[in-house]
Amino acid sequence: MSHERRRWILTSVWLVGAAFAIGMFLFRREAIEDLLHDASGTSLVLVGAIYLLLGCVRSFTLIPVTSLVVLGTLFLPPWILFALTLVGIVVSSAAVYYFSEALHLDELLKKNHAGQLERVRGLLERHGFPIVVGWAFFPIVPTDLICYLAGVIRMSIAKLLIGVALGEGAICAIYIFLGDSLLHAIGWR
Repeated sequence: MSHERRRWILTSVWLVGAAFAIGMFLFRREAIEDLLHDASGTSLVLVGAIYLLLGCVRSFTLIPVTSLVVLGTLFLPPWILFALTLVGIVVSSAAVYYFSEALHLDELLKKNHAGQLERVRGLLERHGFPIVVGWAFFPIVPTDLICYLAGVIRMSIAKLLIGVALGEGAICAIYIFLGDSLLHAIGWR
């Protein structure tokens, strides 16, 4: 299979997946909530599997992991939720990293923003790991963007994934365990 054909297929898969996930989130959110609610009464394994699946494909929609964590806090015990969240973050970050080439946006960035891209490349080559950890921890900036940039410049995937796991893991641990404490405090657990 040619490189161009593979790019076209990957881009198509990305767009279809993103359109489906965004459509479900915008127009059928209650179906997702109902599914999770029904599943929570029957099987922790099923709820965990659904949560993990959503966590793995979440990056294609550019929806922050925070919304998924808040939803998961209602249905899963905190340690299970934390572990599944980390796995989902690592898988979705790797997907963004590897799909970055298929989207052809690197060529657009090189063409229109070559200077800025080279500065980012230099920063990530010299200080990539601490930048990724800090970026992933900071809740206002999208972690998927740093994963995309790391993919464009071909930063070490191991550095990227470990950095994202540390940064996102820390902020998600705060959300999950603080959220669980609040649910206990108000009597919902």
